[in-house]
Amino acid sequence: MNQESQNIEYKESWRDEYLKWVCGFANAHGGTLYIGIDDDGNVVGVEHAKRLSEDIPNKIRDVLGIVAEVNLLSKEANEYIEIRIEPSSFPISYKGEYHIRSGGTKQQLKGNALTQFLLRKTGLSWDATEVNNVELTDLSPVAFDIFRTQSVRRKRMDKADVDISDRELLEKLHLFTEDGNLTKAGYLLFARDPEKRIIGSNIKVGYFEGPDIIYQDEIGGSLLEQAQNCVDLIFTKYLKAKITYDGVHRVETFPFPYVAVRKAVYNSIAHRAYNYMNSTQIRVYEDKLIISNDASVMCDWTAEKLMESHKSIKYNPLIANTLFKAGFIEIWGRGIEKICNSCIENGNPLPKFELSENDVTIVFEKAAEETTSKVTEKVTEKVTEKVTEKVTEKITNNQVLIINAILRNPFVTITTLADNLGISERKTKENLKKLKDKGLLIRVGPDRGGHWEVVDKQTEYSTNLLNNNN
Repeated sequence: MNQESQNIEYKESWRDEYLKWVCGFANAHGGTLYIGIDDDGNVVGVEHAKRLSEDIPNKIRDVLGIVAEVNLLSKEANEYIEIRIEPSSFPISYKGEYHIRSGGTKQQLKGNALTQFLLRKTGLSWDATEVNNVELTDLSPVAFDIFRTQSVRRKRMDKADVDISDRELLEKLHLFTEDGNLTKAGYLLFARDPEKRIIGSNIKVGYFEGPDIIYQDEIGGSLLEQAQNCVDLIFTKYLKAKITYDGVHRVETFPFPYVAVRKAVYNSIAHRAYNYMNSTQIRVYEDKLIISNDASVMCDWTAEKLMESHKSIKYNPLIANTLFKAGFIEIWGRGIEKICNSCIENGNPLPKFELSENDVTIVFEKAAEETTSKVTEKVTEKVTEKVTEKVTEKITNNQVLIINAILRNPFVTITTLADNLGISERKTKENLKKLKDKGLLIRVGPDRGGHWEVVDKQTEYSTNLLNNNN
């Protein structure tokens, strides 16, 4: 006989509780349950096989409400039973419990995993359900500006596709239900304050020394604004860069790779289980950075499997689709691979993934000092080659930091710049004006809802922020 697998299960004798296995196969991809075969695949036979072959179909029908093919077979005078279960297009329960076959095991679905399963079986995802009584005035103009600018800049959409009204854009992104109400995805992505309806949809960032929190921030607003602002806040306020100089050229080397942290933050936004109503938490220490959020983890997934090549599984398909079109994430399941490659290139250890039934945590560790020095030397050489004379003559350190912040987030506000850099808003405005006067910055659009553009984008003002593309 074939070995046990995702689609095959052996039992030496029949117990009514094995209806849970039938339920699990029906809720997954179907399968075959054999009665009278041991774990090694040897036919040992089963008592009263003929009577069981008549009783089992009735039990399956009465308890589970489905029909299964039950066959009486024999091998070398040993009779055994074959139960063939087809996958069900609707959820099947065993006495109010929902079971599913995952890998070579049966799992009972609970909590968020059960919610996601029931929604998928009914053809919906949680983020596709509606939020009532939302007006377009409840949505953020900044979020729409971010989407339009980023989707065209990243060549995920043409300019003609986004030069439409806000409502038409939401319709094009399939963010309305058939009844014309905004979906939870649309509300989270574009609402001025999504926490009014969906509690815990923000991100909390804290700096820790041992068990003690030293300072913290909450990043709220639409998910598009969170994606823009969170990484910028981490790298301007929470992480200390090692500063070196090659002549007059300033070189900053951060303890964690920018690309890896950015991708991890974006993935946490895209794949969070928002119905748990818990904030994403980012803990920053001197030697490590931890990102943790609620998620619906498949029963058979492990940290090791997550590190392997795998297809992209979207628990929030509408949110993921919009973030993809805005250029924040990809859809090919390569995010983990790119995070790992970024760590290797930066000289950091591979990140650690910790999975439980309802959450995912990623831990970045600081590179060893010897490795950091080598990376710094390599980056210093690269910066020296590309920094232009125009910038190195007159630009100040604060102006370098401002340009870095704008390269990462063209929609960053003066208040945010001032807070992150530790200078007054007046000085921030003065520095912005000087950068505009030097022809390095231009303002596109009005003060409210517009954005900044760096004119000389080939100039590399800071080391680990060189490549901020996916």
